[in-house]
Amino acid sequence: MTGSAILENVRRYRAIASLCRQAAAFRPVQRISLLTQADEWERRAVGEIEEYFDAQDCPIPASSQATSIERELSAKANTLGPPQADRRRA
Repeated sequence: MTGSAILENVRRYRAIASLCRQAAAFRPVQRISLLTQADEWERRAVGEIEEYFDAQDCPIPASSQATSIERELSAKANTLGPPQADRRRA
């Protein structure tokens, strides 16, 4: 899998986790289940990144590499729009 496909999967997993957390805020009866699901999606996102680096046989990225990866992840996350709290203020 390519780096951009990995980032797309990570973005999707984190978006689903975010939706689970938002739903938990409005559904108190299902809150525990939804937060558990959110944690699982976050673990999948981290696992996807770890798998990619393991497959590349790379050590944990150096700070300069991590910074570029974080920038790319941030750019992808920005395509989702502002967080829910910011939308209410707008």
